[in-house]
Amino acid sequence: MIVERLKESSVDIHRSAMENLNNIIRSTTSSMTSVPKPLKYLKGHYATLAELYEAWSDERNKKALASILSLLGMAYDKDGKRDCLRYRLLAGYEDGLISEWGHEYARHLAMEIGEEFAAKIEEEDEESAETLLEVAKEVVPFFLKHNADADAVDLLEELGHHELIADYVTKETFERVCLYMISCSPLLAPPSDLGFLETARKIYGKFGKPSQCLPLSIRLGQPELIEEDWESCSTREEKAQLAFIMARQQVYMPQLTEGDDELLACMNNTGLSKNYRDLARELELLDPKAPEDIYKSHLENTSSDVTLDSARHNLASTFVNAFVNAGYGTDKLMTGAVDGNEWIYKNKDMGMLSAAASLGMVNLWDVELGLNDIDKYLYTDDSTIKAGALLAIGMITSGVHDETDSAKALLSDYTTDESSHAIVKLAAISGLGLAYAGTNRQDILDMLVPLISDTDITIDLSSMAALSAGLVCIGSGNSDVSTVILQSMMERVDTELSHKLARFMALGLGLLYVGTQDKYDTILETLKAITHPISKQASILMQVCAYAGTGNVLEVQKMLHLCAEHVNDKEDQLSQAFAVLGVGVISMGESVGSAMSLRTFEHLMHYGEAYVRRTVPLAMGLVCASNPVVGVVDTLSKFSHDNDKGVASSAIFAMGMVGAGTNNARLAQLLRQLATYYQKDADVLFVVRIAQGLLHMGKGTMSINPYHHDRTLLSHTALAGLLVPVVAMISAEKLILTSSHFLLYYLVRAMYPRFLITLDENLESVSASVRVGQAVDAVGQVGRPKTITGFQTHETPVLLGHSERAELATEKYLALTSVLEGFVILKKNPDYVEEKEED
Repeated sequence: MIVERLKESSVDIHRSAMENLNNIIRSTTSSMTSVPKPLKYLKGHYATLAELYEAWSDERNKKALASILSLLGMAYDKDGKRDCLRYRLLAGYEDGLISEWGHEYARHLAMEIGEEFAAKIEEEDEESAETLLEVAKEVVPFFLKHNADADAVDLLEELGHHELIADYVTKETFERVCLYMISCSPLLAPPSDLGFLETARKIYGKFGKPSQCLPLSIRLGQPELIEEDWESCSTREEKAQLAFIMARQQVYMPQLTEGDDELLACMNNTGLSKNYRDLARELELLDPKAPEDIYKSHLENTSSDVTLDSARHNLASTFVNAFVNAGYGTDKLMTGAVDGNEWIYKNKDMGMLSAAASLGMVNLWDVELGLNDIDKYLYTDDSTIKAGALLAIGMITSGVHDETDSAKALLSDYTTDESSHAIVKLAAISGLGLAYAGTNRQDILDMLVPLISDTDITIDLSSMAALSAGLVCIGSGNSDVSTVILQSMMERVDTELSHKLARFMALGLGLLYVGTQDKYDTILETLKAITHPISKQASILMQVCAYAGTGNVLEVQKMLHLCAEHVNDKEDQLSQAFAVLGVGVISMGESVGSAMSLRTFEHLMHYGEAYVRRTVPLAMGLVCASNPVVGVVDTLSKFSHDNDKGVASSAIFAMGMVGAGTNNARLAQLLRQLATYYQKDADVLFVVRIAQGLLHMGKGTMSINPYHHDRTLLSHTALAGLLVPVVAMISAEKLILTSSHFLLYYLVRAMYPRFLITLDENLESVSASVRVGQAVDAVGQVGRPKTITGFQTHETPVLLGHSERAELATEKYLALTSVLEGFVILKKNPDYVEEKEED
């Protein structure tokens, strides 16, 4: 009847009929599954109403009818004309008119805006595209007001203007919008991925959240943004919190502290050793453990007639002792013995180096006391013991910086001293790399660069110098260092480039470009001039490092193509192995990608070449470092009995990596069974022992996973610390199982306590109630969803597992960072009223 009234000629009748129709449509109710009655009955009149619109002349009535037609167009539009949008434009979209038909209408309109915008861009109709953007600007505030944050961000992203979201967010919505944008970032193609992070950082900055800006600035890799975040802090406590986050990520910018010793101490990580030992005291873990406490040989069914290679057995015990007692300052073999030298002399040749170096791991991060323990070994005549002491100095100072710059003072002379034995030089070079990784210090590079280019020294020294230089300026894309490494590769003869340690020259080149994505094109072209297979190895490692943790699907596909090739040349096999590692390293940062990579590894294991099969378990270990996922543990356990000894060794080492620092009981049992199974094979048994040491690392208080800050930040130095031993394990029989086992100590760069320690505003330890539970993905959920599940309430300090998250249990304190992990500064909540206990 109303439609009939609209056909009449009187404008006033049209107006009242229109108001009636409007009221009926608005007031109607329907169930979720049925179409509202008025819309159902208007279906047959849709074409008639469209004709009436064309025939009318009164602008006000036409706009009102266009609004109704826009609503009907949502359901009855034919041939994809996008009537909903067309009539909305005719009806007007200013002054909140968008919201008159409700949420579902706005969502449909947003979809049509996106489609129309894409069409207009294709037609190069910029004026229409601009109009559509204006409509979108009206839709976005409506979405944000009605908890549809994801829809608002998606709409602006479709129109290529995601940065505009910053103008519309409010105090209530900005957290959810930023969380959604950060979660979307890994799934977007460049440059939108970094664009989303920049916009999220801008929003956090707008609402005064420097501790949430900083991780994004670090991910964007722009030091000037980090400075900006630092300057934006309103209090000294906020600066201290940023300094703790930077120390964990190994972002070394001492100039920011402007002479404030306390802030510099936070950035230098000076209190790490003390706080770690306080935690150990709290957990009653200070008593040193002997390797036998880990092996539990009485539980192994070992037949007594098997004679062990005692030197090899002692070497394994050296590493196990170092890993288990790491950071505690005491052990039973070196510091606890009446004469520490006695244990060193129970090892042979390079084993003595590793035994002396183990002091560095036992005294990890404790520069003051640790150097006293090592000092006596610097004056010995035995060059391998002296070399071990130098490596220990590098390990002690890794991850912490001391004011006296002791590592440089003690190690620099040995790198240039002509009379120094080659092994002493090698250890000093490695020590510098470990101590100053990620600092970008020019004075350290000035010592290392001449060693890379000097063709008179052996290739092993040059290679380790290249690796150390790569560690020092990791992720900086330093063109001077890359040029010197390339020059050295070109000048060396093929026999030198085939040396077992030459691969670390290629790795050093790759480390320069960690996280830089596509900034290495010129270097790739230059590498093609080198005919030796090392050029292909270096180019693959550069691509792997550049896209590490990005989840870039196209790069993963490139790596898989390389894995599938059939190669005969043994040197080429190494580049294939690096490609396998590449699949894991690129996809490790993103849950979907890492799950897909694990599935892909199964296929490679079935159909790959021998070298590829040897590397697959190591890649799995990288993806799940310190995260003993049941499926991965089962798979590795199956591979650990493989007929190929190389595959078995890799799988066992990967089991150690997967369980590193977790004390996982199931893995401990599997490794004890493997010790029995391989009791007659000294090489594999050695790897089993190393894996047992890794599993009980720091007596179960450490992690080697390179991701931290709620698994959002990738620590470049930690990734490098994992890559060095893994690259060595690819050819374990040449490196780890012979004389280069000291490369295992590079893991020290990835080792970090998995604690949560709360500090007050004076940076003194304070105990607070926290809930610790499994992290729940709350992205895109409305309101304030729970972020953890199955929690338990503890008093800090506490240990956090890989997929666990903590939150404050009471409102007594306010945290200065949204992520409770590592060192967190709390300030008292002025509004908190303590509940009085009832009598």
